[in-house]
Amino acid sequence: MNSDPRARMPDAPLSDNERLKGESNYLYGEIAADLDDGITGGFNGDDFQLIRFHGMYEQDDRDVRAQRQAAKLEPLKNVMMRCRLPGGIITPKQWLGIDEFATAHTLYGSIRLTTRQTFQFHGVLKHDIKPMHQWLHQLGLDSIATAGDINRNVLCTSNPVESSLHREAYEWACRISEHLLPRTHAYADIWLDGEKVLSSEQAAPLSEGASDDAVEPINGKTYLPRKFKTALVIPPLNDVDLHANDLNFVAIGEAGQLVGFNVLVGGGLSIDHGNERTFPNTAKDFGFIPVEQVLRCAEAVVTTQRDWGNRSDRKNARTRYTLQRVGVDVFKEEVERRQGFKFAASRAYELSERGDHIGWVRGEDGCWHLTLFVENGRLLDYPDRPLKTGMRELARIHKGDFRLTANQNVIVAGVQPEDKDEIERVARKFRLIDDGITEQRKNSMACVAFPTCPLAMAESERFLSGFIDQVDMLMAQYGLAQEHIILRVTGCPNNCGRALLAEIGLIGKAIGRYNLYVGGNRAGTRIPRLFRENITVDEVLVILQQWIARWAQERNSAEAFGDFAIRVGIVKPVLDAAVDFWDADKVSV
Repeated sequence: MNSDPRARMPDAPLSDNERLKGESNYLYGEIAADLDDGITGGFNGDDFQLIRFHGMYEQDDRDVRAQRQAAKLEPLKNVMMRCRLPGGIITPKQWLGIDEFATAHTLYGSIRLTTRQTFQFHGVLKHDIKPMHQWLHQLGLDSIATAGDINRNVLCTSNPVESSLHREAYEWACRISEHLLPRTHAYADIWLDGEKVLSSEQAAPLSEGASDDAVEPINGKTYLPRKFKTALVIPPLNDVDLHANDLNFVAIGEAGQLVGFNVLVGGGLSIDHGNERTFPNTAKDFGFIPVEQVLRCAEAVVTTQRDWGNRSDRKNARTRYTLQRVGVDVFKEEVERRQGFKFAASRAYELSERGDHIGWVRGEDGCWHLTLFVENGRLLDYPDRPLKTGMRELARIHKGDFRLTANQNVIVAGVQPEDKDEIERVARKFRLIDDGITEQRKNSMACVAFPTCPLAMAESERFLSGFIDQVDMLMAQYGLAQEHIILRVTGCPNNCGRALLAEIGLIGKAIGRYNLYVGGNRAGTRIPRLFRENITVDEVLVILQQWIARWAQERNSAEAFGDFAIRVGIVKPVLDAAVDFWDADKVSV
């Protein structure tokens, strides 16, 4: 651990999470014994938090909470499990396996695609938790480190066109994921009865600055101060929202080959309503590294944050707050010291768009790729849209792979030309292709929220579809039916739906009430600003009607809504969120 006085935290008691991590015996806790406790459907004491490092959150069905309480019953406790799926690639065989488990062993029967480019099971009861992990293992999957104070699922741009560049970037996403995993055997011992998994077979860390802890040389006995997110971006597509991540590698290609990455550090979006010590922020550019130095760099950034991050105040524990406290240059210098080399000047690149290209595109290898729009990422059989069955039927005939996107969609990738018509026929039969979906709906997104998320303050996923119906009517009313606004809704300020990188974002404040943000851009490089706080949906729609009417009449040619909002002064741009994100004087009246 470096003793640079600039990195020292003021004397303050450690958060209780630091105690429980330190006392957990490297994430074992009492989880194994807790599984045999039939008195409760949940987990006791520290295990409630520790299961997160194993990829699960304890939840309950909030729709029936009051009813069960009135009947003097415990809440309907269950877990949400999030798979580790670096780069979002899954085989058809694996898909059939997760479909079978979701159908037979979850309360809701659905598969939920997430903004972290993976899938979640919702509603797994206690007696099915260990079988679930064993089921995943048989499929070649796991849920290690997809939650908790650790590096989470590593994202990678789902570029289906530049196949050689995507293949190299995806391979690095997998290598980063494996390298930063916990080394403890807790996952294997608790869930797999000791059967080996990749996390127990990792090589020694590469760089100076790693912990001298024999079990966890990178993460240390108490792991990271807070969650840590990593992404690989292939310009010009910013489909993984790089500024939502602590660590980003922007792929730089030459003649179709990957030569290295620009490294950006300290992005993140979670805030705390009304707490001006919290803020979202864009990631800071550290410079360029050659491709062979990726693991060394990733480890150096993670261990610097491990040693310098705030372990007293969890609301100020993410990497962006460490950069604010010690200074970007100081943090960068420490990373360079630990990785053993200096960053070169960043290479030029441009980010121009974020959304997925719904429909067919042909790759440079001659294969076809079909991106299917999945509203809110929820794959379930609805009366008129048997989406889950449709994906099952595609998995039975598809010879390539599936790519889950960070926008909650799925790509049927690597379709041979002779198979294209059959894939389309099946997709249309089960309404996985719907020509009536508007551009606005394709570019809108929500987190899960009610009824399963314990943090939700307002509806999000269940709210979005009807809300977009109304936004679509406004767009059509003003002649903008073929246009779109990047619009996102989250049920709480943790921002799983990435509303704080949208052109218009809604963040739940209470049931039926939201904070309204505006002023992000299409490329995903600008944070929007709070416009109105704690307003009803009807009030939101009145404001949106005024804005859309103005946009239709006053926009410059092809001007995106977020840029229009800044140009005409609806809000002033957020230039440095650490300084001016909460500045109410920069909002028009």
